Amino acid sequence: MTGTKIYNEVTVAFDEIPDPGEMMKIADGVYWIRMPMPFVLDHINIVAIEDGDGWAILDTGLEQTETVKLWRALMAGPLMGRPITKVIITHMHPDHIGMAGWLTRRFDCRLWISRLEYLTCRTLLADTMRQAPQEGISFYTEAGWDKDQIEDYQTKFGNFGKFIHPMPDSFRRISEGDKITIGGREWQVLVGAGHSPEHACLYCPELKIFLSGDQVIPRISSNISVFPTEPDANPMLDWLKSLHHIRDSIPDDVLVVPSHKTCFYGLHHRVEELLAEHHGDFAKLKAALDKPKRAVDVFEFLFSREIGMDLLNMATGEAIADLNYLIAQGEVTRTVDDNGVAWYSQT
Repeated sequence: MTGTKIYNEVTVAFDEIPDPGEMMKIADGVYWIRMPMPFVLDHINIVAIEDGDGWAILDTGLEQTETVKLWRALMAGPLMGRPITKVIITHMHPDHIGMAGWLTRRFDCRLWISRLEYLTCRTLLADTMRQAPQEGISFYTEAGWDKDQIEDYQTKFGNFGKFIHPMPDSFRRISEGDKITIGGREWQVLVGAGHSPEHACLYCPELKIFLSGDQVIPRISSNISVFPTEPDANPMLDWLKSLHHIRDSIPDDVLVVPSHKTCFYGLHHRVEELLAEHHGDFAKLKAALDKPKRAVDVFEFLFSREIGMDLLNMATGEAIADLNYLIAQGEVTRTVDDNGVAWYSQT
């Protein structure tokens, strides 16, 4: 059942959600699938689009035993034994790309993905079984991590590929402004950044559907992080520009299908909420830096929950993303002490 459409507010589109591994029709030829994940965020939304005699699939879920079983059941059941013609990936995070290699090899079809997402994924997969680099140890030392936290980072380094099936060795590049024909309808590619390097969203004007991936999600905000590979990066600026690009390019009366949570209406309102949330964080952060603080010291001003070891990496990356943004704006300064720890202050 479709919920009441109230544009300029965020409105849940459907009263129901699909069970894990089930398909739910949300538009002509477009189906919503959910796959489970063993994390606090316990699912990912996948989209199947009828494509002639087969199916185009947007995102794939993690490679894990349960996901493989559910894909096999889908192929034998709801997908009606019809082949997958395209595997389209929004971005390279394991919950999105994990089963891409498995599906493309099984159906001898092409992987459709932006160039930066493909190459970044291949680079991170190359870290598997490597020792943690000194650059990473220095990065997290500067952030204020203690010896136990650094040791935990060293132990877990190289686990990016844990949930990713071996990648295809070729791909079909998608870029901003491309038009992909699926089932006789045109889907336009819109690219964002900040959460990942070159995140692809799809928009079908005929169906008024926007497949937003992790660029716009209801109730939660995607993680925007700085990583040891590019410690001076400013992904928060990229993220804010992407939100404006989405708001200015996609009409408000679309059905938004995000990668997590539920489908909704009210795209522009949700974008404005996300922009306001981040600018509120900047204000809180600037006020907190009336005295010098490390990245780990600002968690309490940015996050509403206790940051344990399971969230330390993401929290640190996002805190530094906010701090780097404010440095670029000329509102915060950074100095490194004799122990290799970075301290941030109001300008």
